[in-house]
Amino acid sequence: MEIDKGLPLIQDADLEGKVVLVRVDHNVVKKGLIVDPYRIDATFGTLYNIVERGGRIILMTHVGRTRDKKTGKIKISNETSVSPIVDYIETKLHARFLVPEFREEEQSRGYSGIDTSINLMIKDLKKRKIGGIYLPNTRWFQGEEGDESGKDRLARQLAGLADVFVNDAFGSWQPHASTVDVARHLPSFAGFLMQKEISNLNYVLSPNKPFLAVVAGAKFDTKIGPLKEIYKKVDHLILGGVIYNAYLCAKYGVRIAGVPEEDIESARDLLALDSGKGKILELKHMIESDTLDGKSEGHFREICTEHFKEGDTYGYILDVSPRSFSQKEVEDIMRSAKTIFVNAVMGFTPHFWEGSKALDEAIDKNAGAMKLYGGGDTLQEFKNLCPGLYLQVLDNSQYYFFTGGGTVLTAIQHNSPYDLPPIRALMERKGK
Repeated sequence: MEIDKGLPLIQDADLEGKVVLVRVDHNVVKKGLIVDPYRIDATFGTLYNIVERGGRIILMTHVGRTRDKKTGKIKISNETSVSPIVDYIETKLHARFLVPEFREEEQSRGYSGIDTSINLMIKDLKKRKIGGIYLPNTRWFQGEEGDESGKDRLARQLAGLADVFVNDAFGSWQPHASTVDVARHLPSFAGFLMQKEISNLNYVLSPNKPFLAVVAGAKFDTKIGPLKEIYKKVDHLILGGVIYNAYLCAKYGVRIAGVPEEDIESARDLLALDSGKGKILELKHMIESDTLDGKSEGHFREICTEHFKEGDTYGYILDVSPRSFSQKEVEDIMRSAKTIFVNAVMGFTPHFWEGSKALDEAIDKNAGAMKLYGGGDTLQEFKNLCPGLYLQVLDNSQYYFFTGGGTVLTAIQHNSPYDLPPIRALMERKGK
């Protein structure tokens, strides 16, 4: 996909001798440990380029959810620190990165802003005494997700640290101070990863046909908008997770444990959309469990939709059986697809994983299709369940792994990446 000419690109930026503030999506830490460095590694091309062209780097990312939505309190803790990321980057880049420490003026209020203690670090950065600076978790700052005045205040402080802003955080599409507002105060450009993600979105937004999409999720309300847009584009759609359970409830008039009525109502809309078209593929074989507490012997079983009768009630349906991918209709459609988009973990992991593994293996049997995987849990499960296959296809041009699954779905919902607030902010800034 050609990049819109209105998007300012890093290759057009003057970086020699400049301090470059780079927003990345290194949100890969859980409970103080890196779960998967893929999103860090994906940004190294941009970082190498900046340094090679004479720029000096200040990095920033968000990590986890630090703000309580009800109280507004911000929790600063080791579990959401950037320290593990910095350790990893130092090992990979063989460079020293410093993390400034700021003061929380009031407990559970987060950092009020950036104080002058960072100035000495910036002097050392310019003199090349250090390799880079990595700011604390952006969500530790009050202004990151605050009101407009708070966001603008933090954005101005961030802009005051640097000469140039580069956004390489495709996975961070929310309109926050570090993704949108800062772009209004500096010459701003899209990094190489951002450009790569936008280019590969074209395979989903304008797919080669037949187009098969596989989408799963825990709640319909976060997926119904993108699902309706995907439905318009696909030749066939496979559902998984709670949204598939809700679809089955709507179609057969059954009740499945853990499926709320509002999800069933949303599924009825999708069912009506598919009436007479038959785009949605039914995976007939599933795994029912009596409990969510694990895979207890004698408390789970395979069931089949052919036996569903209106009014039936079932326990928790926590996975798709691998047998579902041996159904002739499903096999034929998966083998004939020219484009396959996957944003799905089919089972309730870590105990129910066979469906996701079978899905990935079935997709790989189609050697000719362009296969695109959404980020986050989808990619993590692929790596965990099919490590050999993952390593085999990592450099395969027929596969692409997005760093931000939620961003892809949002772009699909808008039918364009250029309506995403951070990308729009870069375009609005061009030439100013």
